[in-house]
Amino acid sequence: MAEAQPKTDQDLFAFLDQLGARHQTKSHAPVFTVAESAALRDEIPGGHTKNLFVKDRKDQYFLLTVEENATVDLKTVHQIVGGASKFSFGKPEKLMEYLGVVPGSVTAFGVINDMEQNVTIVLDEELMKNDIINCHPLRNDATTSIGRDDLIRFIEATGHKAHILKVTV
Repeated sequence: MAEAQPKTDQDLFAFLDQLGARHQTKSHAPVFTVAESAALRDEIPGGHTKNLFVKDRKDQYFLLTVEENATVDLKTVHQIVGGASKFSFGKPEKLMEYLGVVPGSVTAFGVINDMEQNVTIVLDEELMKNDIINCHPLRNDATTSIGRDDLIRFIEATGHKAHILKVTV
């Protein structure tokens, strides 16, 4: 049996349109790190994200979406999130299997590919103070801006719960 192909940015945009979620995407050179994306700040207003794909010792997977300059203490954040044990980074193979993206393109929008809800998504409450949230649209050569409430509505429409917690230091 063939595995389902990950959804594309066009699939994502169609899904957002079906939800009536307002979104705007700006293409740019590929960026792999927060530092590389800093040059885009003047062109794209709103909260910019950093995404950490992590797992605990019981192989429970989590996506922590935080403000780009925030610090997350991986030694203690599991206590806030409710994971049973200390987090470590998830492997690229699981990232592709569950969220349909490669390292450098990790995004809250990846939950569109997680049909079996293998990943718990956690949005940092500091990030969620922004009216507009900016995420990669499943690829790292563009940034999609979406309203905070529309992002939550999108996550819930994929069958996930949007956990909003204070996970940054």
